[in-house]
Amino acid sequence: MSRPSAATITLLPAKQYRVVQWATGNVGTRSLRAVIEHPSLSLVGLYVYSDAKLGRDAGEICGLPPIGVKATRSIDDILTLKADCVVYMPQYVNVDDLCRLLESGSNVVTSRPEFSLASAVNPAARERIEAACRRGGTSIHSTGSSPGFITELVPLTLLSIQRRLDGLHINEYADCSSRDSPEMLFDIMGFGQAPNPQAEAGRVNHLRKEFGPALQVVAEAVGLSFDSIEASGKVAFARNTIEIAAGVVKAGTVAALRTTVSGMRKGKPLMTFTANWFVSYDIDANWKLRGDGWQVEVEGDCPLDMHLHFTVPAERKAATTPGYTAHPVVNSIPCVCAAAPGIRSSADLPRIIPDLSGQA
Repeated sequence: MSRPSAATITLLPAKQYRVVQWATGNVGTRSLRAVIEHPSLSLVGLYVYSDAKLGRDAGEICGLPPIGVKATRSIDDILTLKADCVVYMPQYVNVDDLCRLLESGSNVVTSRPEFSLASAVNPAARERIEAACRRGGTSIHSTGSSPGFITELVPLTLLSIQRRLDGLHINEYADCSSRDSPEMLFDIMGFGQAPNPQAEAGRVNHLRKEFGPALQVVAEAVGLSFDSIEASGKVAFARNTIEIAAGVVKAGTVAALRTTVSGMRKGKPLMTFTANWFVSYDIDANWKLRGDGWQVEVEGDCPLDMHLHFTVPAERKAATTPGYTAHPVVNSIPCVCAAAPGIRSSADLPRIIPDLSGQA
C-alpha cells in the first residue's frame, strides 16, 4: 500500500478533539493528565482495567480536581461516546478491542510499538485492523520516546541535510539504579542474577521486533531498504556488590545489558539502535556508559554526532520520565485524526507541533 504524502494532510483549525484515555498505568496516568490539561483536547471517557479504579473520577486518578468523567470497564460505554481519538495504552494489545474502536469512527494513537510500520504487523492482524480503519474512516499510529521520538522523528530531522547516508547509529543509555521496581529489574530484566542465555535470547528477539520496524520506517522514508534486520545482545557483571533502590546487586551478577538491533544493507549495518541499560558503572566491560539519554551519530556527507541528556535528578525520575513517552502520543492526536485511514507511520504524518498555549 502506498503511503499518503504528509503534505496532503490538512489539520482542522481550532478543532476541539474529543478524547478517550484507555488504561492508566504510569504512562497512561501521565497522558490522562496531559489530555485533561490540553487546550485543544476534551476528555470524554476513561477505560480502566482495575476494579479499584472503576467509577472513580478521571481527574482524581491523575492527581487533578474532579472533572465529571468516570472510569469504566465497558468497551460499549466507550463506543457510545464516538470520540475522535482513543489514547490506547494497555499492557497488551487486544486486536478485537482495537478493531471495534477503529470501525466505530475513533482514531487510535498508542504507546504500544506494534504499529510503527504496517508491513511489520502480523498479516492476519494487519488485515483486520486495516479493514476496520476503512470501515470507520480512521487511522492508528504508534509513537512514544523510544521507539518513536528517538528512532524516527529525530533521525528524520537529522537526515534532512544529507545527500548520502553511510550509517545512522542510535545509542540509548538508561541508568536504572534509582528505579525502585524489584520485580521489573531483578525478575524481568535479570539484574542481580546469574547469566541466563534463554532470557537473553528472549530479550534480544523482543527488541528486534520492537525497534526493527522503527528503523525500517526511517530507511523507507529516505528511499533506502534493508536486506535483513539482525539483533544481538551482551551482558556485563558488577565488579563489586552494590545497593540500588530496588535492592542488592552482588559482585559477579548481571549489572548491565546491551542489545543492538541492526538494519543490514550490503553486508553492513546501515542503521542501528543499541540499548544500554544498567544499574552500575562499575562493570567488567569497557562499554563507556554515560548518564540517561541518547546519542545519535550520522555518517554521511554531512556527519553529525548529537547527544541528548536527561537533566532530571534521580529523586524526580519517577515523577518526570513517564512524560517522555506519554507526551509524544498526546501531541500527535490532531495529526492522527487528520491522516488517511490505515496504520500510519511517523513518515506518513506531518511534523508534530505541540499546542502549548494552555500552559500557565
